Amino acid sequence: MTSAFLEAAARLLGPKGLTTDSHALAPWLTDWRGRYTGKALALASPASTAEVSALVRLCAEHQVPIVPQGGNSGMSGGATPFDSGTELLLSLRRMNAISSLDRAAQTVVCEAGVILQTLHETAAREGLRFPLSLGGKGSATIGGLVSTNAGGTQVLRHGSMRALVLGLQGVLADGSILDQLVPLKKDNRGFDLKQVLIGSEGTLGIVTAATLRLVPDIAGRCVMWAGCATLDDARALLVMAQDMAADLLEGFEVLPRHSLEAVLAYLPDARSPLAAPYEWHALIEFVAGDVSTAARLPEIAEHLLSQAFERGLIADATIAASEDQAERLWLIRETISPAERAIGPAMQHDISVPVEAMPAFVDAAVPRLEADWPGTTAVCFGHLGDGNVHFHVIAPPGADRAVWEAGDGKAISAQVHDMVTQWGGSISAEHGIGRLKRDELARLGDPVALSTMRAIKHALDPQGLLNPGKLV
Repeated sequence: MTSAFLEAAARLLGPKGLTTDSHALAPWLTDWRGRYTGKALALASPASTAEVSALVRLCAEHQVPIVPQGGNSGMSGGATPFDSGTELLLSLRRMNAISSLDRAAQTVVCEAGVILQTLHETAAREGLRFPLSLGGKGSATIGGLVSTNAGGTQVLRHGSMRALVLGLQGVLADGSILDQLVPLKKDNRGFDLKQVLIGSEGTLGIVTAATLRLVPDIAGRCVMWAGCATLDDARALLVMAQDMAADLLEGFEVLPRHSLEAVLAYLPDARSPLAAPYEWHALIEFVAGDVSTAARLPEIAEHLLSQAFERGLIADATIAASEDQAERLWLIRETISPAERAIGPAMQHDISVPVEAMPAFVDAAVPRLEADWPGTTAVCFGHLGDGNVHFHVIAPPGADRAVWEAGDGKAISAQVHDMVTQWGGSISAEHGIGRLKRDELARLGDPVALSTMRAIKHALDPQGLLNPGKLV
């Protein structure tokens, strides 16, 4: 059966579309974080939606499981095959055409294999931008971003991928093509099926193309850095910024003193933005899409910081005087993860709670974990504006990574997820479930929601061939 399937797939896809060569497969068999390594029957790289459709029908006929993969930059192992060697790794990286860009409508239609950075560059040439960015923009694909409902630093203003997808095309488990690429502002013909596929991590269908929302390119931005005594003060500063300039506030990130010190030790030329040390830091960005508003940004920023200083919310602050200074401030934020990895092993959690509850949650969770697990350091940083922080628990000095992660680390993650659930939050804010959190979702998820998801999975994929063992 395997031989017959591979022969049929080779005829369908041609020499560029299918390979079993171990060297060609190797880069795609380990996830980005290096947590999982699997085996694959072959690597399929179709060149069109029609080929994806025919391939999926062939897989259904031969009962071959499919693992869809975008840029292989996911954080939860959702695009890595298991080690059985029976799964087909499906890459859409050859499907990388930007089909159309409508400047007036501010929309773009692109295939699933388009790289995020390529989309950014294409939109910029038309005076527009796609308002979603993340560290893996040089490898992340549109199909992967849609399938995982990716977030990033601009969710506060523009929403996650779910809010940016206006239309969608995908192939279902029986090979049929769901074509809803045409963006309609009003469409009341039953279920919004594109939203069912968004965030489903390839378990319900394979995204092959999307119509995306664009916004005017940046005419000007203003980036600020403020030092706060508490996370409560940072939260109050966020509320003030939203009240004062909600339509301009594009980013509001927070990081504790530990994270800043880790970055300063990690980056040779890095300097602290402020002269004195502070327990918490806020990175704030205002963005304007027109020249007249852009000219007023420094004035708006100065007014915000002046009012915050008078209310005692900040002790010191700085406004980037140039684009280079602005990039240097953002570089500090973007370097936190590698800087903390250099310190030692850590259990990393991508969690969210209601925005207004985040300061109280952090104040309760951090000391409890450090007390329960002596020698560990709990660190929270990230997107305070949308209630999502990255909650890292760093192992005691000298801990053996493999031993600690499999023992104490696993128990720590369960405790973090328990606390998040008790606070009404989510154990996955933007990184997805994949393999990493599948068992935890089953343990902590709402039973009604879980049973509904499983029913949908069974209805759309009765053979269980689409990304098995992931999400549900």
